Order: sequence, then structure tokens, then C-alpha cells
Amino acid sequence: MPLLLTDADVVARLDAPTAVAAMRDALVAAHAGQLIAPPRASAVLEGGRLVMTAGHLADEWYGFRSYDTFGHADGEQLVVLHDARDGRIRAIAVGEEIGSRRTGALGGAAVDLLARADAVSVGVIGSGRQAWTQVWATAAVRPVRSVRVFSRSAARRSAFAARVTDSLGLPAVAVDSAAAAVDGQDVVIVATTSERPVLAAADLAPGAHVNLVGFKQQGRAEFGLDLVGRAGVLATDSPAQAGSYDPPLLLGGTPLRDLGAIAAGAAPGRASAEEISVFLSVGLAGTEVFLLDRVAALLTSADVG
Repeated sequence: MPLLLTDADVVARLDAPTAVAAMRDALVAAHAGQLIAPPRASAVLEGGRLVMTAGHLADEWYGFRSYDTFGHADGEQLVVLHDARDGRIRAIAVGEEIGSRRTGALGGAAVDLLARADAVSVGVIGSGRQAWTQVWATAAVRPVRSVRVFSRSAARRSAFAARVTDSLGLPAVAVDSAAAAVDGQDVVIVATTSERPVLAAADLAPGAHVNLVGFKQQGRAEFGLDLVGRAGVLATDSPAQAGSYDPPLLLGGTPLRDLGAIAAGAAPGRASAEEISVFLSVGLAGTEVFLLDRVAALLTSADVG
């Protein structure tokens, strides 16, 4: 029988270093052509869409993730892992944690590859699930000493700061503006649902690295062309997905680098300590399945032990 994983199983078994290492491996595999990861597909239904991403790691596994856009408060995602040798289903994950931690771990990999080696401070705009997993993963790749967070809700940003301190052991404070959250910070995380810019590039310190998780298309983006103009490095986890957006991504003519190529040493990352680097998280397909494979292996080895 396949392993059936809940969010509680994922939280208990998957730590941030393991997740980030898995996503670095996935990025390199995609760059090498070993991970087949086409852009996401969707079916338009009455009142929403059913969305699917799929991936195939050569000779090992294939699988998919499905989720919807109906906006149900208790809506769940599904990730299914097949064994490539016989087609049997090895594991199924139901819930949100695989998807959220996969996105956070891709962000952690971006920080590891693009942020300065001496980065120790983090500024966050947003206080939801995605913002949390970005901080969770960032703390696994840099010796974070402080976190500042801003979101529109004073209660939510205060609760977020408390969670960072309680769960990650990091000094964290809630602040009253986006500018205060990012001023002087080495790593900046923007994870909102805003369709208008919430980050001003002028507020960034020289040498900052920025992870962008929310909307990033022309006419609907949580950042503006001022940030694109200041970016010395603009990278993404999936050039194929980035190129399939309609409307297109907000790039302003700045070349987009493949984070997998940077991870593989086939493309340069940051060129100087003063350069601003930006990661556009678009969702490399197959990475939820990649992560489920790692979690399933951890559970299987624990059972054997």
C-alpha cells in the first residue's frame, strides 16, 4: 500500500536543511535534463480552476500535484508519487505543507546561491504561510541574527514575529511599514497577495538579495520596474514556467537566469558584494513530487530502523 502522509507527518519529518538540499538537487537535475518539468496546466471549471503540475525524474519516479482556485477555506492539495519502474503509487500527500515547504525551500536555495555569504538579517513583507516557509528555509542556509516583518494586519505581523522567535529561536520584531522591514536588511522576502507594488527598490541596501513569491506579471505584481532596474542578477527556478505566463512576467528587459544553471556552476550568480540579486519564484514543476520522494524515504528508513 502507498504511504499516506498528512500535514502533521510532513511537519514532523521534514526539516529545513533536508528540504533545501532536495530543492538544490531538483534545480540541478532540471538543468541537466534529468528532471522533466513542463509548465503547469489547468482546467477552467465553473467558479475556479483545477491546476496540475507534473514531473518525471529519469528512471526513478514520476508524479503530480493538483490544487484548485475555488478559494475554499479548507481546500486541500494532493501530491502523488509513482515508482517509474513499475508505475505503482509509492506515496500520497494530502494537505498544504509539501507545497508550502517546497516553495520555501526553493527560496532557501536561492538565498544560498545568490545572497552574500555574510548575510545575517532578514526583512519580510507578508505574514502568511509562504512568508513563514521562506524564513524557515533561509535560516537553514544563513546564520540569521534578526528578522523584521511587516504586513497590513498589526495582529498578524506580531503573531508572525512571535512564531519566528518561538519556533526558530530568532530575534524577530513587527514593524509599521514595508520600508522599515527592508531597510538595511541583507535578505528581503516579499510574499503577499498584493497586485500592486509593496516594495520600493530605493529602500533596499546595496548588496541585498530579494525573494519574490507573490504576483509578478505585467499589470499585476507585488514589485515594480524600479526593482528590476536595480537588479544585477534576476533569476528564476523555472525558465519554462516563467516564459508561459499570460500576461508576461514583469522583467523590463532584464535577462532572466536559470537558478538551476547557477546551482550547477554553469551560470554566474552574484558578481559583487554591492550587487542586488532577485529571485522570482515561479514554481519548478515536479518539485513537490521530488520533496515527497525525500520525505517518503525518511519515513521508510525510520520504519526499517
